[in-house]
Amino acid sequence: MALAAAGSKVALNYRNDPAPAELLVRQIAARGGEAFAVQADVGQEDQVKRMFAQVAGRFDGLDILVSNAWIRRDAPVPALTLEDWELVLRVNLTGQFLCAREAIAHFVRQGVAPEISRAAGKILCIASAHDRTSRAGDANHAASHGGVHMLMQTIARDAAAYRVRVNRIAPGAIRMPTNRAAWDTPNAETALLERIPYGRMGDLDDIGRAAVWLVSDESDYVTGVTLHVDGGMSLCSDFL
Repeated sequence: MALAAAGSKVALNYRNDPAPAELLVRQIAARGGEAFAVQADVGQEDQVKRMFAQVAGRFDGLDILVSNAWIRRDAPVPALTLEDWELVLRVNLTGQFLCAREAIAHFVRQGVAPEISRAAGKILCIASAHDRTSRAGDANHAASHGGVHMLMQTIARDAAAYRVRVNRIAPGAIRMPTNRAAWDTPNAETALLERIPYGRMGDLDDIGRAAVWLVSDESDYVTGVTLHVDGGMSLCSDFL
């Protein structure tokens, strides 16, 4: 929504259920933006290639990738199956690699178009702050996001020569339906706020505004950076 409001045409990827993506397409259109939904499993190379071809064909090019797909299959290591280990790594880490590689190929073919941007393209990885701390039962998830951190920095070095910028947002405690249990009662919210120095939970708009800045020319000299949007939560030794 934030990128569409800033003027971007938006392709919304979904894996199985088109309904949430199609709802967001309608919401963007209702506000005067342009968007469409496209199906792909980001952990499958052939599907990623097909998705990027569809998007570039629909919009006559590609300027920005926001790579934010991830899943969880938590279990203590003795109970963690190889299937769940590989599934989480395939979606959370391999998916980031496949999408970034395909985006860079499009950016390099297009080159820099000064009327659009000072960069040939921008990649924004959104991945958990679990790259910086461990938590019991979280081995596959934490390993994948730690990998995304190093992957992003390495891709940023590789891609800089082509005038492609690569950065990452690490969200903190963001109010969403999927984490309702952490904030939906006064006791739960109070306990959570005690761990956030800024004294409030984040909203999706906090992530949206940061994303717009990182993919705009306002941040043209910024690459290889992880921006923690977390109200200072990551400053605390026990933040997760």
